[in-house]
Amino acid sequence: MPDIYSSTPGGTIYSTTPGGTRIIYDRNFLIQCRNSPLSQTPPTNLPLIPGITCP
Repeated sequence: MPDIYSSTPGGTIYSTTPGGTRIIYDRNFLIQCRNSPLSQTPPTNLPLIPGITCP
């Protein structure tokens, strides 16, 4: 059995929407998203929940 069920042997990750549509994420696209400046900051409208979103 694979360790990651949503990954293919080539490294492509996929997901399914509630409507059943399959979304396929290429490995290179995910790496670009990880290095994006937007991914380095928390969302501006994130609520402050002690123990969850803040210490």
